[in-house]
Amino acid sequence: MSNVRYIRKIEQVSQLSAAEQAALQPVCDRYRFRANDYYLSLIDWEDPDDPIRRIIIPRVNELEDFGELDASDEESNYVAPGCQQKYPHTALLLCNEVCGGYCRFCFRKRLFMDENDEVVNDVSAGINYIRRHRQITNVLLTGGDPLLMSTNKLENVIRPLREIDHVSIIRIGSKMPAFNPHRILDDPKLPAMLSHYSLRDQRIYIMTHFNAPQEITETSILALYLLLKSGVVLCNQTPLLKGINSDPKVLSKLMNKLSFIGATPYYFFQCRPTTGNMPYSLTLTKAYQTLEEAKREVSGLAKRARLVMSHETGKIEIVGLTDYYIYLKYHRARDYRDEGRFMVFHRDDDAYWLDDLVPVDRIPHPVREFGHKPIHAMGPD
Repeated sequence: MSNVRYIRKIEQVSQLSAAEQAALQPVCDRYRFRANDYYLSLIDWEDPDDPIRRIIIPRVNELEDFGELDASDEESNYVAPGCQQKYPHTALLLCNEVCGGYCRFCFRKRLFMDENDEVVNDVSAGINYIRRHRQITNVLLTGGDPLLMSTNKLENVIRPLREIDHVSIIRIGSKMPAFNPHRILDDPKLPAMLSHYSLRDQRIYIMTHFNAPQEITETSILALYLLLKSGVVLCNQTPLLKGINSDPKVLSKLMNKLSFIGATPYYFFQCRPTTGNMPYSLTLTKAYQTLEEAKREVSGLAKRARLVMSHETGKIEIVGLTDYYIYLKYHRARDYRDEGRFMVFHRDDDAYWLDDLVPVDRIPHPVREFGHKPIHAMGPD
């Protein structure tokens, strides 16, 4: 049995000098810090640009003026305490407000700040809402990190969901296989419980959050192997992050490793313009170019993932880029009239988000742009 120690104060990170700790304290006062000794052990402290360090150790420029705390307006999605619904077939239960560590680029850092009331200890109201709405076939357990809950508490959420006949998929969003794989290795009750509820025709999915190849250790691979043996399906999702996975060679290495161990990429996210996230944000064109270059070095299994931004109006895929235009499409939409909608915008290499782009009503020179017959595209209304 391992004994992973959690660290909640920056002065407990002995690898940082006293001056570094003092400089970072104002950041920790604003955005909470949390790590553990397993995850900190993955850092090469001789490398100031180490990706694990960038993920978990605060940076002074997090205090730069940028973005909003709720960049995707999640607050408007609540249908019951601790329960969000943005799309017809999917509901979210925010069942925990704590993570194994706090990623510095977290888009829900507001949940870890004082006076947060979005996460509830009792999600029964949300489960009752899901029970009453038969169109909901997918439920995502999120937060915070559900796998930081005890196995008994987690089962008390999964059991009533599995008793709802129209809920076919239960997803658990978790970074614990990266932050602390011993949570899985040291608790045989967890894989056994998941095995009991991940049925042949109603699977449990674990949505892992590996951001950098260095997180995929022999320990984490073993934890994922136990999860796979329990009958769950593994998928990985990560934002594209400056200095962490923004090098195409690093990103392709991550994509390949994930496909080799059975946690194939599901989504690559445009880093949300959340307050404090400027040090991690890539422009839309840079994110697209990075992923497209990385795809050249991976198999078809590894390149199935879509590059999307979780905008307040829906999940919008970045599907193409030329010298003049950037092409987007609604992969999921809050308004059903936007489902599948194709959009054309002027290329802007300084744009980070949909709201930064200027739409075009039509392509003026399609032959020059594409080199063949005109392509008709629908711009925003």
